[in-house]
Amino acid sequence: MIGQLEFYWDFHLRPRLEGMTDAEYQWAPAQPSWTVHAGPDGQVVFDIEDPEPSPPPVPTIAWRLVHIAVGCFAARYNTFFDDTLDAPMWDPRHRPTDLPVTADAGLAFLDLWYGKWHDAIRNLDDAGLAAPLGPKGGPYANDSMLSLIVHLNRETMHHGAEICLLRDLYRANVATT
Repeated sequence: MIGQLEFYWDFHLRPRLEGMTDAEYQWAPAQPSWTVHAGPDGQVVFDIEDPEPSPPPVPTIAWRLVHIAVGCFAARYNTFFDDTLDAPMWDPRHRPTDLPVTADAGLAFLDLWYGKWHDAIRNLDDAGLAAPLGPKGGPYANDSMLSLIVHLNRETMHHGAEICLLRDLYRANVATT
């Protein structure tokens, strides 16, 4: 399963992100939309509503990229491989607060958290992959680390495909205007 993530990252997703501009990163293809932006006080805001409206706003590339970096990689890395906080994986303290608002910063942020997650799961042996998540897994405490990896691979591929589609739509939109 780790090879699946590596193949997707190395040969599909990461190459498709090269050359992204700030305008593309923040492009809102529809309104309302969710993004990552500086708020009035200068603090970075990750747009989200709970409960999620129906239908939900259309996220920008920035939103989806940060969602992958934080929701798939950073929060899970911090939960299961960083010993500084003993809290369930949904605890907001596992999420980094230095969210990127530019394309270059967003790609560096994604690379950083992918690298940490990848290296941590790559170093697991068979026993580590089979071990239950335990209390930090919340309702998934009895699920194995491997099941979490499979889930996060699916999430990464799902949202990565959405980013690639948004890049295609942005390129087509710019070409026609």
